[in-house]
Amino acid sequence: MADLPPIDTTVAHSARVWNYWLGGKDHYPVDREVGDFVLQAYPEMVAAARADRGFLVRAVTFLAGEAGIDQFLDVGTGLPTHNNTHEVAQAVSPGARVVYVDNDPMVLSHARALLTGPDVHDVRYVDADLHDPEEVLGAARAYLDFDRPIGLTVLGTMGHTADDERAYAAVRTYVDALPAGSHLALCDGSNTSEPMVEAARRWNETAALPYHLRSPEQIAGFFAGLELVDPGVVPASLWRPPAAEVGAPEPVDQYCGVARKP
Repeated sequence: MADLPPIDTTVAHSARVWNYWLGGKDHYPVDREVGDFVLQAYPEMVAAARADRGFLVRAVTFLAGEAGIDQFLDVGTGLPTHNNTHEVAQAVSPGARVVYVDNDPMVLSHARALLTGPDVHDVRYVDADLHDPEEVLGAARAYLDFDRPIGLTVLGTMGHTADDERAYAAVRTYVDALPAGSHLALCDGSNTSEPMVEAARRWNETAALPYHLRSPEQIAGFFAGLELVDPGVVPASLWRPPAAEVGAPEPVDQYCGVARKP
């Protein structure tokens, strides 16, 4: 592999700030500074980040279990933390295969370390831009069987593509390449509260990679032509919450859904 480009620790990085909100350790002072600046406007961001991660766990558990899927394409992976896609999938379906996709040097660095672990099996990492689907899909086809259903996960990623049509087209390209019976699980930030809108404004003022909030209706647009799984497009905290929880969880400004390709 080629040498990794240097990591810039003077500018806040979305994956590192997200890691900070999730309680991880892979962040620098500038990331914590921006993270705290956003939290001043929207203290619920920590709950939203954790709800996004909780949705990943429940969605992948559903896909690997009830939907019977044993191969996954995770686009826009972000920094590894606990309950990564391959860990969740393989806990339900041992031998499940996972291809991670990201084009960030820090994510690549962590992925290299992750993939050399003694307990990691059936996992690959593709260093590519999601807007280069030919490269991504070509690499994924070398490891996943595109004649059988695949679980496509796109979590907290499409907000970095501001133009709706370009964002929809990117996701549609991946879905079109998948066989019938495949599923899309997608989650992104929503413009459903003024504090969240202000948090996004602060983020875009201080971070290198802007983030574009969408309405729930716009997020639902990513699932056009697919069969939504109950309960449809809802706040991440409300997508099949654990039965053990007492009372209904609080909604968060992260909307999500899972849908099947007919």
